Amino acid sequence: MNLNKAMIIGNLTRDPELRNTPNGTAVTSFGVATNFVWTDTNGQRQERAEFHNVVAWRKLAEIISQYLRKGSKVYIEGRLQTRSWDDQSGNKKYMTEIVAENMIMLDSKGAGNQSKPSQSAPTPQATSEETTAVIDINEPTTNTDEVRVEEVPF
Repeated sequence: MNLNKAMIIGNLTRDPELRNTPNGTAVTSFGVATNFVWTDTNGQRQERAEFHNVVAWRKLAEIISQYLRKGSKVYIEGRLQTRSWDDQSGNKKYMTEIVAENMIMLDSKGAGNQSKPSQSAPTPQATSEETTAVIDINEPTTNTDEVRVEEVPF
C-alpha cells in the first residue's frame, strides 16, 4: 500500500494566479507559508517558516482564485508531486509542489479583503410557524423503553 498525502495550515504568501491550459482547463498556483515553533536547549523560543508551492486544477482552481488573497489562512489537503524541466542554459530544474485536492478557508467571516455584510441588513426573525412547535414536559410520553440503572452492564 502507498500513501502520498500532504495537509498544511498556513497563510498565502501571494495572490493566486489563475491561468488556463490550451484546452481550457483552469489551473491556479500560489504559495503557503507554515510556521514551526520550538524551544531550544537554552529555553529560547525559535520559529522557522516553511514555504510550500501549491497548484489546484479545474473548479477548485477557480474557487481559490476567487476567494483567497495574500495573507488568507487556509487548510490545504493534497498530494506531493515533483516536476522537472530544463532551464534556458540546459540545466535540469526540479520543483516539488502540493497538488490541492481539498481546501478550507479558515479566516473568520468578513476578514481580509472579503466584503463585510451591510449594517442595514435586517436580522432574520422567526416566523409564527417556527415558534409553534412546543413540547409540553408535563404530557405523558408513550415511550416504554425506559432504561434502569440496574440494567446497565458497566
